[in-house]
Amino acid sequence: MRWALVKVCLAVTTMVVVAFAIPLGLVIKEMARDRAFSNAERTAAALGPTLSITTDRDQLARALATAQTGGEDRVSVYVPAGDGDPAIRLGAQRLAEDQLTGVQRATVHDVSGGSVWLQPIAVSPVKIAVVEVYVPEDEVTNGVTTAWVVLAGVGIALIIGSVAVADRLGVRMVQPAQRLVGAAHDLGEGKLGARVPEDGPTELRLAAVAFNSMADQVVQLLANERELAADLSHRLRTPLTVLRLNAASLGAGPAADQTRAAVEQLEREVDTIIRTARDAKPQTAAAGPGAGCDAAEVIRERMDFWSALAEDEGRKVRVAGVERPVRIPVARGELAAALDALLGNVFRHTPEGTAFAVDVHSGEDAVIVLVSDAGPGIVDPQAALARGSADGRVGSTGLGLDIVRRLAESTGGDVTIGSSVLGGTEVRIWVQLDRRAPAEGRRGRGHRGRERKGLVSTFNRSRSLP
Repeated sequence: MRWALVKVCLAVTTMVVVAFAIPLGLVIKEMARDRAFSNAERTAAALGPTLSITTDRDQLARALATAQTGGEDRVSVYVPAGDGDPAIRLGAQRLAEDQLTGVQRATVHDVSGGSVWLQPIAVSPVKIAVVEVYVPEDEVTNGVTTAWVVLAGVGIALIIGSVAVADRLGVRMVQPAQRLVGAAHDLGEGKLGARVPEDGPTELRLAAVAFNSMADQVVQLLANERELAADLSHRLRTPLTVLRLNAASLGAGPAADQTRAAVEQLEREVDTIIRTARDAKPQTAAAGPGAGCDAAEVIRERMDFWSALAEDEGRKVRVAGVERPVRIPVARGELAAALDALLGNVFRHTPEGTAFAVDVHSGEDAVIVLVSDAGPGIVDPQAALARGSADGRVGSTGLGLDIVRRLAESTGGDVTIGSSVLGGTEVRIWVQLDRRAPAEGRRGRGHRGRERKGLVSTFNRSRSLP
């Protein structure tokens, strides 16, 4: 591209220079010729007054000597014979007498070494004198060569300057394109941080913006794939918890020990998959229009599953607020995964016999799902909500609470962790029903504070276990 631009500019500039230089050179040559013959005409005109007054040979000789310039014999006078007077020829005449006779107007004749200017002057009604002025060839072309050399130098300078400017413009265009190509190669080789500076011509700047946007989308897609792998792997922890609890009840014996060891190894492998896949910050897209589920139905279904395990471990369970349908804008599978993550944490991180409860309450534009237990609680709730934090608990990947947080924030809600009235941990999931963006939902917390307090107060009045 760079050399193509240089060649185009070179061709265009050369054509422009040639188109102007050749006519201008011819004009300069013609101006030099006109200047030389204009001087000759003035010299001949200087003898006109003398010839008009007298044709005396001596007076004409003095006038002719005065008209001579440069010490050269360039001017001559010819007066034809008539009225009994002989013809008069003064000066070095370069034309024959017959060529001078009958001249009626100013003319130019070519002679050896140059040209002569013939100026007719009437000296009587029947006689016309002729003044002959010799113009050498070098005077006709005086200054033409110098002007042509200067003109050629200016043209060459213009061509060189245009080539230099075209080369700089080519560099300005080529360098952003080369950076774009290099970044594309880097991205193709797996260097996801490759980006292109958004500079250069408008088209290349727009291409750089599009490339950077595409690279960001690629990184986002890869991050979403890793998050999906981590989330799907985390859902395996629910059946693993059941296997571990069942294996613990097998009693003693080689088969029971082998089963428990296999379950522990499988759980370690799942944790390894989760930690390996979780390399980027997640971005969860909100569910599409019309997506949602009945939270009460999903909670009843999942509590039926966990209640059987709770009965085996002697845990008291209480469910409230699921008697009537509660529609929320969350996919059924996502809500089930969030509940399994929270209830799985209860079984993994609290002793056998620890009670827990799930409460649901719906308002005009929000639903609260509360999961609480009577366990030892969480030391640092803020760290537990941060993705990837295990809060110092053995066997925790820190992904369960993050799944819950992303589910709530996808609707414009949020998640809080505190102390429950049962004495342990309380995880409160605020689900927004009008599907505002997460940031908008956070900005709207102030004017919905009283509604939240009302919902929470309702919970607090009905939270004690039977």
